[in-house]
Amino acid sequence: MGTTTADLPLPDGRNLRVHDSGGDGFPLVWHHGTPQSGRLLPPVAEAAAARGFRLVSYARPGYAESTPKAGRTVGSAAEDVRRLADALDLPRFAVAGASGGGPHALACAAGLPDRVLAAVSLAGLAPFSEEYDWYGGMADDSWLRAAREGRETRLRHGETREFDPASFTDADWAALRGTWGPLGQDAGAAADVAAEADDDLAYVAPWGFAAADVRVPVLLVHGGDDRVVPASHSEWLLRNLPDAELWLRPHDGHISVLNALPTALDWLRNRLAR
Repeated sequence: MGTTTADLPLPDGRNLRVHDSGGDGFPLVWHHGTPQSGRLLPPVAEAAAARGFRLVSYARPGYAESTPKAGRTVGSAAEDVRRLADALDLPRFAVAGASGGGPHALACAAGLPDRVLAAVSLAGLAPFSEEYDWYGGMADDSWLRAAREGRETRLRHGETREFDPASFTDADWAALRGTWGPLGQDAGAAADVAAEADDDLAYVAPWGFAAADVRVPVLLVHGGDDRVVPASHSEWLLRNLPDAELWLRPHDGHISVLNALPTALDWLRNRLAR
């Protein structure tokens, strides 16, 4: 069975663009970063298929053909994924995400405890906190600081500010020239000022669930040289999630850490087999 793309109508009148690799493997719902379209990127799809997973992904509200949702929180993802899983007849599944996808994967683990069996977060953010320097180590924290000031401020910021190339390490740029080139291409095509603003607003506002609500096993993977989301975020999650382990990769940045995805999916497959 080949990959399918479909529009899922939701009860509130919105549309959700869904991508499904098909097959009879154990379902894995992938959560994309900011900005991306939710399409099945080749390095993700290939790593999943090689380990027997059926890969499902979707565009978060406001991206690609998914309808925006005013005031969405990180936790809102759980209801959208529940509707997606019902439509695809997925009674049990795992979740994974990278960068901004990490929090949304955790949201599903917290909000769908009867369906999500395990989670993987690569280079993911932690909830906004004043317990530590949440911005510390970010090459450019202006996007998230603007979001703390409100939607209009973040929208104005997004209309004038450009991505700082120093946010990526040499290893990141090498990954984007190689295996993860499709991610960079997709991010460029999916760029949307309003959707990105809504993502950032969700990251810095209350998520709608607590780390303690995530009761399934969680693997955190983070680059020690990450200049976009510093490793301190996964370290906070490690301290606050009930059942988590952290793979810290000292020489990786925000993109190059994704080279650990195949091994992370090995971990996931082994946990599901227990």
